[in-house]
Amino acid sequence: MVTSMPTEAFLGVDWGGSEHQLCAVDDTGEVLIRRRVGHTTDGLPVLDDTLAELSVLRVRVAIERGEGLLVEHLQAAGITVYCVSPKLSSRARERYRLADTKSDAFDAFVLADTLRQQHDQWRPLAARSEQTALVASLSRDRERITLMQRAVESRLRATLEAYHPAPLHLFSSLDRDIALAFIRDYPNPVAASRMTVDRMARFCRRHHYSGRVDPAVLLARMQPHLLAGSPGTTAGKQIMALHLVDQLEMLNQQERDFNVHLAAAVAAHPDGALFTSFPGIASVIAGVMIGELGDDRARFPAPGALLAESGLAPVTRASGRTRQVRFRYAANKHLRHAIDWWMTVAAREDPWSKQVYDQARAAGHSRYRAYRGLGARWTRILWRAWTDHQPFDPDRGHHTPAGN
Repeated sequence: MVTSMPTEAFLGVDWGGSEHQLCAVDDTGEVLIRRRVGHTTDGLPVLDDTLAELSVLRVRVAIERGEGLLVEHLQAAGITVYCVSPKLSSRARERYRLADTKSDAFDAFVLADTLRQQHDQWRPLAARSEQTALVASLSRDRERITLMQRAVESRLRATLEAYHPAPLHLFSSLDRDIALAFIRDYPNPVAASRMTVDRMARFCRRHHYSGRVDPAVLLARMQPHLLAGSPGTTAGKQIMALHLVDQLEMLNQQERDFNVHLAAAVAAHPDGALFTSFPGIASVIAGVMIGELGDDRARFPAPGALLAESGLAPVTRASGRTRQVRFRYAANKHLRHAIDWWMTVAAREDPWSKQVYDQARAAGHSRYRAYRGLGARWTRILWRAWTDHQPFDPDRGHHTPAGN
């Protein structure tokens, strides 16, 4: 019996902060290499040597990570990389062992052998251009700063509720610069109780308040909430509140800095003008779109692929006589969130979008269901423009190609 020579190698990488476990199998499932490499300047060349040993075969790599130094290193070497969901690889382990055992070497083998069997159904990671990588990095990190802002704002709100709730009722949001300035100038109920209309007016002028609310109205908002805790609680919580104000002011400034860098990166990107040509899309949303869609137009061969990626395509579950259409939870959360914000702005500023949204609401749809329906229509238009490398042309009307 003649045994055919292997033509492909499937490399599973169980990555870690300091070391990575490698396991390579051929297209018959035979283990070729097991190796551990360090995430150091000495370790990555060992990874390159491993790839060189397999260079006579076509190499594909599976890893539970979609970004980072290791992924970029593999892509720079011309290797096809597949990002595998940790949930999928966890389920795949059950095919090989009944016991709930786990080791780095075994996980690397599971990744490699699962890739061998299923790579035809998977989509490889597309390498990003330098400009797209810059926009994606700025966009993701800006989102992380926003999440930190929300966490610090929540802690500040809880702290104020425990000893000094009055500032919570003054301005439109607690993270605004004017609200933080008030807490810094009047950090306890005793200081705030001395506030008069004249003092409030001077405070607003000093901090360049632009909310167009009369100082007397602001004072009237605050006075019913001038509650106070015990002296000990007030003294202790005031220290915490001022530290949280420092953190929130720092994060606000960092977000503004990221907005400037992101706007410049989007303007310089080849697709920047395309995305910002759509009503409701400015540099922040455009940055998410550029970073999440990437450069490869073949990644989304039809509008439905982009709708599924962004979570706008519902999921149908049918069994026997039961048929259910459900919300799609498995999606690119960054892209879904960006489209949500896009629709919020578009429904307010674009007449056609407002008409579609109002019709959905009149038909009994919830606010978020109406946004999703509007988002699906706009996403189809966006897909066509992005696929054709053409900015949105409002003179052509809000329409999608027939059959899409």
